Amino acid sequence: MQSLLTIDTNAKTVKGQEYGFMTGILYMAPANISGHNTCAMAEIAQCAKACLYSAGRGAFSSVQNARIRKAKAYFENRQEFMNQLVIDITKLVNKANKNNMVPLVRLNGTSDIQWENVQFEHKGKLTTIFEVFPTVQFYDYTKISKRTDLPANYDLTFSYSGVLGYQKYVRQAIFNGMRIAVVFRKRVDIPKKFLGLPCIDGDNSDIRHIEPKQTIVALYAKGKAKTDTTGFVVDSLKPVFALSQA
Repeated sequence: MQSLLTIDTNAKTVKGQEYGFMTGILYMAPANISGHNTCAMAEIAQCAKACLYSAGRGAFSSVQNARIRKAKAYFENRQEFMNQLVIDITKLVNKANKNNMVPLVRLNGTSDIQWENVQFEHKGKLTTIFEVFPTVQFYDYTKISKRTDLPANYDLTFSYSGVLGYQKYVRQAIFNGMRIAVVFRKRVDIPKKFLGLPCIDGDNSDIRHIEPKQTIVALYAKGKAKTDTTGFVVDSLKPVFALSQA
């Protein structure tokens, strides 16, 4: 099986090198593009059309086809997939150590799989990827607000959508004290506060785990998200559904 992780090919993760981090990301086809659903909340949050799947290198058909192959491999040949992931993370750790950097792993580059529940066989026992690499920091974005029982080395940032039917999950994420990523139309649209929480600039890097909880990580729209009208992308010049209205 071909390598699953890409290392610092993302413009934002490259910025993380300035902070001493080297990031490996697993990109798979989102939603049901591969014939398997990798994003359980995509329909409710209406984020499929604005997905970063189309941004950057994701605009090339060769890259999209590779991500489809990875998604199919995950669902159809899980053990071999996880064996390759262990190999790739080991290589990342070794490369980071050689360069005096800290390795980071983002498993859901363009998917939303609950990795904390994914078990596979490793050295004769069932385990999770977090147990195989207990000293490696993992992080992800998610639209599943109930994901609170996590391994100590796995950090999650909740992903906002302004779609009305999704607001109960936003409320739950706020109640759970999660850090929340919000995509704004333009940089100039980013307010000082959103949903009553302070906003911080999230486009300086992709190093989320060092940022405080109960904050809004402000991002700006890229790729097809620039023309999104579902409510996933927020335009502060237009009314935004308040939690009390959801």
